[in-house]
Amino acid sequence: MLHDIAVGVDGSPAGLAAAHWAAREAGRRGTGLSVVHVWHPHPRPASYVPLDRTEHQWAEQILREAADAVRGAHPGLRVTERLVCDATAAALVGAAADADLLVLGSLGLGAVGGFVTGSVSQRVVARSPKPVVLVRAGRSEAGEHLPAVDGIAPEEIPETPYRPVVLGLDLAHPCDELVEFAFDAARRRGTVLRVVHAFRGPARSAFDPAETAAPAAVPGSAPGPEALAAAESAVTGALRPWREKYPAVPVTQLVSEGRAAVALVHAAKGAGLLVVGRRASGHRLGAHTGPVAHAVVHHVGCPVVVVPHD
Repeated sequence: MLHDIAVGVDGSPAGLAAAHWAAREAGRRGTGLSVVHVWHPHPRPASYVPLDRTEHQWAEQILREAADAVRGAHPGLRVTERLVCDATAAALVGAAADADLLVLGSLGLGAVGGFVTGSVSQRVVARSPKPVVLVRAGRSEAGEHLPAVDGIAPEEIPETPYRPVVLGLDLAHPCDELVEFAFDAARRRGTVLRVVHAFRGPARSAFDPAETAAPAAVPGSAPGPEALAAAESAVTGALRPWREKYPAVPVTQLVSEGRAAVALVHAAKGAGLLVVGRRASGHRLGAHTGPVAHAVVHHVGCPVVVVPHD
């Protein structure tokens, strides 16, 4: 049986945070959840495996404990367990192919305030045929909502409004899958969608392949009024059919001149979800996340969705 959402767990706090985020998303979508753990035998017993367990038994325990934790916190959710013996990245890419969405944990925030991602997560994001969500360790249900007002109990947090969803829009390479994912996410949460577009002048997109990791601050130079007006008009035009399709979703537009990654990092502060795209190369060995997706994954604290597109 295929599930709309799959989550990879590895026994870490980040994996458990990802599992609970995935369970909440499955609840919002009314779907089931597939909890996946990947293991492979080693020539010698791995140091992390208890002496009274085989590697296979330890893998079974990790999977069972994660699935039980999700079932306990989300009663009524349809949860299945999937234990896979294979190379980790390849198995998770396969799990993504069988789902509409794959959720993975990230180690948390590093010293510079960004995600600490492992090589496995990066390879999966780069190769997955479906959207991948990265959830940092310590992310809880409360983090998805705006701060509760005085008098609201923790168990009433679901009644507190959701934080905004942020979408990085590249007008040079528009992608229906990316925009629809963001609008649908905002609709399910009943929250505002912030659409961010950054441009680098008339001859160059801010999503240019020369883009590198996000610097610490937004450049202070102001764009020319004609260029800014043209960019704002183009964004308005690109969003018009989506506003009509999702009339209940409030939309704000943030258009600026500069690097896309910088604009997205700043716009995502206080957000509940950031949605960015990744151009699929079609060649497994040449797969990569793209400079903007790579930068925001390492500099944004909220969950990040990377949507592959042509």
